[in-house]
Amino acid sequence: MRNPNSLKDRVVLITGGTRGIGRAIAERLLADGAAVAICGRSQKDVEATVREMQSQPGGKVKGKAADVTKHEQVEPLFRFIDEQFGGLDVLVNNAGIGVFRPLRDLTVEEWKATLETNLSGAFYCSREALYRFGNRKGGHIVNISSLAGKHAFAGGSAYNASKFGLNGLTEAMMQELRSEDVRVSYVMPGSVATDFSAPRSAVSAPQRSVSGGDVGQIGVEKSALDWRIWPEDVADIVHMVLSMPARTLVSSVEVRPSKPKK
Repeated sequence: MRNPNSLKDRVVLITGGTRGIGRAIAERLLADGAAVAICGRSQKDVEATVREMQSQPGGKVKGKAADVTKHEQVEPLFRFIDEQFGGLDVLVNNAGIGVFRPLRDLTVEEWKATLETNLSGAFYCSREALYRFGNRKGGHIVNISSLAGKHAFAGGSAYNASKFGLNGLTEAMMQELRSEDVRVSYVMPGSVATDFSAPRSAVSAPQRSVSGGDVGQIGVEKSALDWRIWPEDVADIVHMVLSMPARTLVSSVEVRPSKPKK
């Protein structure tokens, strides 16, 4: 197994890596010399993000469009990584969707989309990653979950269910794989300053957004939300989790704003 203290030249895939938490993680690990692959649903967004990150010092970065809810798109994504990097060391399951409204107003399609993105997508990608970790004699999966995976709130039934499920999936994988030199962790942010969705107080009106991480606010500059966790803070935590010595597994991390808005 490679030295987990060093991120240099380690191959990392970050789903939902074109913006928000995913992009912050990609930039943080790239700066440490990791070879980074990102995916997103839009090929145009993926290509633009890769171009921007290639201009920064650090490791190698590549990208490919993929919808993680579709296994037939996940498999080619991992073959792309095999071709471009020759294997995989780290998977960060970050892609996520949030639909916030009362249960009676949820459509079947919104329920399915939330569960398939936040939970099934992580399953599809994790399974593909595990096939590759065997060749590397180890690996690490980090799932970006949410405090909503432990604390339910009104208007968040689909989102809560998906994140509770993701936490359970992660803990089960951790128990299964720790003896195989595969480490599995999850990070649970509270309110993050991204464009993920409108505030929870607006659940009476339909709200839907695609991103990674937790609840943010549409159309508001990050500087105006400095009481919230910033994506870069989550990226620093992921970096810490990946940099721990082999004898130590950080299995889960809860993250809250230090001074939440009253």
